[in-house]
Amino acid sequence: MIHYQRILELHDEGISFRGIAASTGNSRQKVTEIIQRAEKKGLTCPLEEEMTNQWIEDFLFPEKAFEASGRQPMNFDWIHGELSKPNVTLSLLHHEYEAECRANNKIPYSYRSFLRHYSRYADKYKATLRIRRKPGEIMEVDWAGSTAFVCDRDTGEKIKAYIFIATLPCSLLSYAEATLSMDLHSWIIAHRHAYEYFGGVTQIVVPDNLKTSVTKHTRKELILNPAYREMADYYHTVVMPARVRTPKDKASVESSVGILSTWIIAALRNVQCFSVDELNEEVWKKLEEFNNRSFTRKKGSRFSAFEEEEKFALSPLPDRPYKMSEWKTAKVRPDYHISVESMFYSVPYEYINRQVEVKLSDDLVEIFFNHMRVASHKRLYGKFGQLSTTRDHMPDHHKLFVDQTPEAALDWAEDIGSETLTIVRYILDSYQTEKQALHSIFSLKKFEQRYSKYEIERACKMALSMTERPTVKVLQTILKNNKKSDAEQEQKRRSENTKNNYGFTRGASYYGGKDKR
Repeated sequence: MIHYQRILELHDEGISFRGIAASTGNSRQKVTEIIQRAEKKGLTCPLEEEMTNQWIEDFLFPEKAFEASGRQPMNFDWIHGELSKPNVTLSLLHHEYEAECRANNKIPYSYRSFLRHYSRYADKYKATLRIRRKPGEIMEVDWAGSTAFVCDRDTGEKIKAYIFIATLPCSLLSYAEATLSMDLHSWIIAHRHAYEYFGGVTQIVVPDNLKTSVTKHTRKELILNPAYREMADYYHTVVMPARVRTPKDKASVESSVGILSTWIIAALRNVQCFSVDELNEEVWKKLEEFNNRSFTRKKGSRFSAFEEEEKFALSPLPDRPYKMSEWKTAKVRPDYHISVESMFYSVPYEYINRQVEVKLSDDLVEIFFNHMRVASHKRLYGKFGQLSTTRDHMPDHHKLFVDQTPEAALDWAEDIGSETLTIVRYILDSYQTEKQALHSIFSLKKFEQRYSKYEIERACKMALSMTERPTVKVLQTILKNNKKSDAEQEQKRRSENTKNNYGFTRGASYYGGKDKR
């Protein structure tokens, strides 16, 4: 029997390998191997009472237990490390183990024995058992059933505070935070803080079927709350809610809820806090104590297990934390605006009477129809009833009306021609009020719907040659008459072309006769 305890204790006292070998009667090579394996696996002095020579041998050389059976030993450290990789299972590792045994002419263990031996190893020597949970794969979240309290400074009234809990099932590391509400905003902000506490993001989030996370959950259909879905997309994670009335789907957080209710909520029963920030400072102190408490049946703590065996598997956090958005629904009014918190935002007029989804952030309002964004506006604050209207959202006749300004009228007239510009300037100068002049010019601009720019410019030139006081009515008459005259001339031209369109005709002289006059 090798005296493992003695070897490790002498090494801890600074005795050389040669001196340890002479004292224990073992070779220097064996002493060196034992000390190197102990350092690699983190076994240091002082040793605990349960760490007997047999325990240390099983811990440092687990393959020895299989040598007597004639079967191929299993490299448990390698198995434990491989299980942390995506899509690697014990079934795959056993298949590879069997292939290796056949190549070495060794007898392999059956799959059931393979599972049993690994479970014993991981349960005894590792903080996490990777048969059921992979590191960095899942974060389970829930609200604690019990509540804490915040005291109102003025009235002394006790205000309920709800405890959000997130747990990583592999290492059992937990996060807790107190909020004054269980609404959507608190729910999502608590998720963001949990990711920041863990220093990374898991592949999957498993919540309960709360309204803040799930809109509809049946066997055939799953509809997430839009804001919650957006948060998950931002962090590149997948939301997989627990089945209805199936708490075992998130057993880790259910267990943590009970434990944390004792170690945080009950532990703070005599602590008086006057704000949720003060309460959270106390909650996080208790949380640190809880996560650093040693496991009762295995080595290490939740925090050490996370640092050693799970933190590496988390996906990195985005450069910027998620910015909370809120989703609402609204119906487009006949004036092609929607009402959001007593403010009005325009939507393309084609969506009048349609139901749309509205995404609200601190500085932006985005409007979606069938998951396609159709409009966006800067968010309005302050006095109720403010409007944010985009010109492109208006029908054409509304655009004409809105564009009625002296500058816009002059720009339009200049685009038509110099004669039109002269008349528009005359109208602006001749009316007593600007509003009357713009109304008259609006009627003139509507002619562009029926007449070309050339026709309008020609009519203006004719009007100026006829009178020094041209009016819109005069221009309308000229345009109609010109249209009628142009149509008659076109008809006459076509008639003449039809009469002369006979081709070449052979006269009588062609046939030797005489033309009759």
